[in-house]
Amino acid sequence: MHFTSEQRLDDGVLEREFTLGEIPGTLWTPESAAPAPLILMAHNNGLPRREPRLVARARQSAAYGYAVATIDAPGCGDRPRSAAAEQARADLRRAMQAGEPVDEILESLVGPLVDNAVPEWRTTLDALLALPGIGGPVGYSGWTALGIRLAVADPRIAAAGFFAGGYVPRAQREEARQVTVPLLLLLQWDDEGNPRQRALDLFDAFGSKEKTLHANLGGHLGTPWFEREDGDRFFGRHLK
Repeated sequence: MHFTSEQRLDDGVLEREFTLGEIPGTLWTPESAAPAPLILMAHNNGLPRREPRLVARARQSAAYGYAVATIDAPGCGDRPRSAAAEQARADLRRAMQAGEPVDEILESLVGPLVDNAVPEWRTTLDALLALPGIGGPVGYSGWTALGIRLAVADPRIAAAGFFAGGYVPRAQREEARQVTVPLLLLLQWDDEGNPRQRALDLFDAFGSKEKTLHANLGGHLGTPWFEREDGDRFFGRHLK
């Protein structure tokens, strides 16, 4: 892991950009010198790691006392996009404009993104846990499809917060039954393009003995600000 820049922000959080091979990422750490529990914060497929909403969440969690890390997964943010993914995105836009079914197109787009991203997140986790000032256990926050696979594949994930606002491939819907860590699922009740019942069925499928659903009125971008604080308290119960 090679750090390429760092700056101390107004809230006392240290923000550092890094590269790990071809993987670009950002790490936020709190002022405290004590080892901080780590949260992996993944954006939905295609979004850059510097997306303002993601950065705001990361900074708040770091100020709360966590180390928070995110990366640009393959085909996302600053990473080169594959021809197949670009074609799938073009097909998706055309189908949505025409009012045609889109599930099969999303399967062909999101499934490979998850398959390619999980090994890189695990490699990044190895490097992060080797740094001074970062300790376990580890939490995961964000992109549901990726988080399901990561929680199943990596026993270091001790708690997970998912956002039910993106397509979850059939393979991950089946894997949801193997997710057993404490779980918080955020659902926007009027999320356009993401059927409410599918999110409720997914919540029911999770194998976790402790799982909580927070549902709020509003569209995809309408998650209330107080859910950030509730998320930090959720991780506080399981990571600190």
